[in-house]
Amino acid sequence: MTGLLAVLVPLPVLLPLLGAGLALVLSRHSRAQNVVSIVVLSAVMIIAFVLLFGVDREGAQVVAIGGWQPPAGIVLVADRLSVLMLVVSSMVTLCVLVYALSQDASDDSNETPISVFNPSYLVLCAGVANAFLAGDLFNLYVGFEMLLLASYVLLTLGATAERIRAGVTYVVISLVSSIIFLTAIGIIYAACGTVNMAQLSERLGELPGDVQMILHILLLLGFGIKAAIFPLSFWLPDSYPTAPAPVTAVFAGLLTKVGIYAIIRTETLLFVDSSLRVPLLIAAALTMLVGILGAIAQSEIKRIVSFTLVSHIGYMLFGVALGTTLGLAAAIYYTVHHIIVQTALFLAIGMVEMRGGSTSTRSLGGLMVLSPALTIVFFIPALNLSGIPPFSGFIGKTALFTAGFAGEDWLNVTLIVVGTVTSLLTLYVIGRTFNLAFWRDPADAEEPTEELVAEFAERKQVLLAGRKWAPTIGVPGPMFWATTGMVAASLALTVGAEPLWDLSLRAAENLSEPLNYVTQVLGGDAA
Repeated sequence: MTGLLAVLVPLPVLLPLLGAGLALVLSRHSRAQNVVSIVVLSAVMIIAFVLLFGVDREGAQVVAIGGWQPPAGIVLVADRLSVLMLVVSSMVTLCVLVYALSQDASDDSNETPISVFNPSYLVLCAGVANAFLAGDLFNLYVGFEMLLLASYVLLTLGATAERIRAGVTYVVISLVSSIIFLTAIGIIYAACGTVNMAQLSERLGELPGDVQMILHILLLLGFGIKAAIFPLSFWLPDSYPTAPAPVTAVFAGLLTKVGIYAIIRTETLLFVDSSLRVPLLIAAALTMLVGILGAIAQSEIKRIVSFTLVSHIGYMLFGVALGTTLGLAAAIYYTVHHIIVQTALFLAIGMVEMRGGSTSTRSLGGLMVLSPALTIVFFIPALNLSGIPPFSGFIGKTALFTAGFAGEDWLNVTLIVVGTVTSLLTLYVIGRTFNLAFWRDPADAEEPTEELVAEFAERKQVLLAGRKWAPTIGVPGPMFWATTGMVAASLALTVGAEPLWDLSLRAAENLSEPLNYVTQVLGGDAA
């Protein structure tokens, strides 16, 4: 089994890249492109699940690309954390692809032209997988650059002025992050003679304390921008809402979590005896508060949820900053939860926009009556995001708060209070949004949409006449079922909370013993 697992490790990166090349060749054959993309991402998801079960049973798999052994060669490392992230990301990317292709087939606006979308999307998937599996800093940097290249194309699909402006902002900020990261890599290589993370785990501790601090801060700055941690999060609410719905969904679900993943590796492998726990805890608290206060001030649902995305990054950073096994396990569980729930919510918002013609709470209303099914697929992940029991958001926050109390530190308790307030404010924002967009009569909106007002009035007349009414979803079936699949996955996190928590705890225990990672990578186990 070990030999098979080693063969499978590079495939989540290689298959999407090959698929992207084939999709480019088939640019004039949209159906063939669709088939290639769906087959490739389905294969990646199956491979990810096989790796998850295999790695959990047999331990981490280390593959030296091209036969060049570490630390000189490029190394891919599949441990419990990386393959868990790979499984979740493969599920998300496949569901979003089905959603996007269905939207394109029914949308005459050509927002997501398949000839451009498919290759770019597959490159994005390859970049995400490469970042999760990277065993050295430079390969992690390559993964980030693959994400940047593909995400700029996806963000500007349709080439509207608003999207180009948001895309330029996104690229500039991402390039700043990349320059900081690349500068840190150069200094690290000059100081340690390697960029292999396992070897750096041994050598960084030998550097003078001030040099370690500079390198630590540089890496956290680079990753903090990508993860949208306050005060480095200002770019996200202006960039994500302008993109097509499926692009926004995959960005919100995955891209910021790649930054969180990199921070987890930094804190648990490279700088184990971190002196920046307190600044990270403060940043986590400010990220929670500033994000949710920004959400309260918005009227566009996309922007509301984008600000809550920033806010809830603070919960993950809180768990990482605790530096305990329990804190790391809670952060991992919450990251998995947030990837799935945030993706489901943005997909639902895309359907709201298609059904209601807008995502502004100033214009929407009556959707609960006009489309009950759409209401349900929005309402469930929205409640989950708020942390209402018994959903996975409540379980994840409870685990984080339990880990915080275990530290018996006043700053931890402060973070718990901030997290509780943030959760209550999230519930307020979601409740207000639901009331305005789904519950009220659309005629009472500040800027009512004529089509919604007319349809709602017709519904009232039908009810008064005692006739039957058959409400429609108002969106293509595959879009609805792809979103429903993500909502079902979010519910599965609640039903299967115990096995997921146990897996998160085992992954956290691995992270808490970096010597095991070093031994597996450098101890002659490389394939």
